Amino acid sequence: MKQPPKNQSQTSEHVYQNCPCREIVDTVREFLGVSPAVRQHLANSRVEFLKAIREVLNERIEHLSSQGQKGTKVAVE
Repeated sequence: MKQPPKNQSQTSEHVYQNCPCREIVDTVREFLGVSPAVRQHLANSRVEFLKAIREVLNERIEHLSSQGQKGTKVAVE
């Protein structure tokens, strides 16, 4: 069987890339022994966390894009 690359972990259902929020969820599962309902909540929270990061990046990009170019106008003959 082909092994996943070192930066990925594989379950019977999905292949996930390692990310900080995934590691947090795995740690919580390991220590608490959570039920399927709790697992679903943790999966949903991971998605919402990533959406929040995306929104922060989008706002920062918008802020930097709206600052207009600074410089001096030079008349060309």
